[in-house]
Amino acid sequence: MKKRQKQNVTRIVVAIIAVVMAITFVVGTAMTAQASHARKMHTVRASSYVAMHAMTSARAMSTIEVSTGRILYEQNANAKLPMASTTKIVTAITVLEHVQNIEDIVKVHPKAVGIEGTSIYLQKGEELTVRELLLGMMLRSGNDASTALALHVSKTQPEFSALMNDVARKAGATNSSFKNPHGLDEEGHYTTANDLAKISAYAMRNELFAEIVATKNARISGVEYPRTIANKNRLLFSNKLINGVKTGFTSKAGRCYVGAMERNDMQVVCVVLNCGPMFEESETLMQRATNEFIMHKILPAETVIVPAKQGKTEMMGMVDKDYFYPLRESEIGKIEIRMTDKNVCVFLGEKLLVNAPLISELD
Repeated sequence: MKKRQKQNVTRIVVAIIAVVMAITFVVGTAMTAQASHARKMHTVRASSYVAMHAMTSARAMSTIEVSTGRILYEQNANAKLPMASTTKIVTAITVLEHVQNIEDIVKVHPKAVGIEGTSIYLQKGEELTVRELLLGMMLRSGNDASTALALHVSKTQPEFSALMNDVARKAGATNSSFKNPHGLDEEGHYTTANDLAKISAYAMRNELFAEIVATKNARISGVEYPRTIANKNRLLFSNKLINGVKTGFTSKAGRCYVGAMERNDMQVVCVVLNCGPMFEESETLMQRATNEFIMHKILPAETVIVPAKQGKTEMMGMVDKDYFYPLRESEIGKIEIRMTDKNVCVFLGEKLLVNAPLISELD
């Protein structure tokens, strides 16, 4: 009897231990799951923060208003990076500034044949106009076309690269180095998002350049039959507000894009370097810019400008034209007009926006 009671007690103790272990396991599992969930929640929150505060997934970005050169948005915009075939923006404006007639005939140099990467399949000695080669370069991104143009303008590619760098500096680019006309990866060939934005804005002020990069389809000369080419900039076909400019890709540079949009009386350009969804994100940035900023008339032409303090030597007068500047609504009331000698200056805070000469003095 005592033996049986002892066995029963043992079974009860074992059962209690088993229950305790089971409860411990369940509680421990629940606590682990809760901790894991907390970690996941923390990760989600961190990702959401990045998504909210980073304007683009691009490695670098710059959005600029073309007529004034105001940088509207930027992200890592002064990092020196490869830019692939967006290089051809510089090539095109350099050619346009160094060729008197874009209908001039170019005989394709042997060194322009068989260039690696994207091509319009030029043949040695065939003849095309400068315009046709510009279309082949900017629509189809022909590396052979860019080389043919470079060797038409200069005797050697290094000489043409020197011209490219001169044009870039004239456009306000101070942190760029161009080593070739096509954008294939090369040591010392780089730009920044801000520099490329400034160059692109400068180029878009050239009517011939703007016309070429807005072209969707073209027909150019060929040896056996004409070449029919379509622009690789797919936003030209999907968004009627898009009017430029150039795509690019190499394994080192990633996907690069410079887009242009004209909307709400404003022309903007957006540069994204190494950006997977380059079309989608640049389009969103340009739409945002043309919503957030207004082209405000900061200095009207036919308004008599009077000094804040009258004096015998101080002048009154008018400026030669209307001056506009892209402003956020919150900035419009912060514009200040000051006069210095025979000039009128417009400031936003301490930033000088316009320094215009007075064309009419009034006694």
